[in-house]
Amino acid sequence: MSVGFVGEYVYNIDEKGRIIIPARLRHAFGSGIVLTVGLDRCLWGFTRDGWERFSAKLDELPQGLADARTLKRFLFSQAAEGSLDRQGRVLIPENLRRFARLDGEAVIVGVGDRIEIWSPEAWQAFKDEQVANLAAIAEQLSDFGI
Repeated sequence: MSVGFVGEYVYNIDEKGRIIIPARLRHAFGSGIVLTVGLDRCLWGFTRDGWERFSAKLDELPQGLADARTLKRFLFSQAAEGSLDRQGRVLIPENLRRFARLDGEAVIVGVGDRIEIWSPEAWQAFKDEQVANLAAIAEQLSDFGI
């Protein structure tokens, strides 16, 4: 069952590299969080159960395909397990902050089965670029019942 993360939240990253997980989303991460690199130069954050489901899908990819091996290597090697502290903060490891170009402020976005963490500049650029494409994207996905 999907947790159903939604919304857009802006938070500061403190000097130790921690970010607050929005109160509305925190309950889902009670057993921990797994952060990894995402597509589009953001980070992906999964609940432990969500990470297990996602990992199982990755494990089903054919090992004979170079792209499948590359994707698995990249996502698993950069993954970091963590937990929220009493204030609802999670540490974003330095390699992940560097990958997503996070410095000072970040945007946490609910994306159904996961959260994404973006630099504010990258998130705004992504939204600006995609607004004009939404109708075309929806048309392409119409076969999926969207």
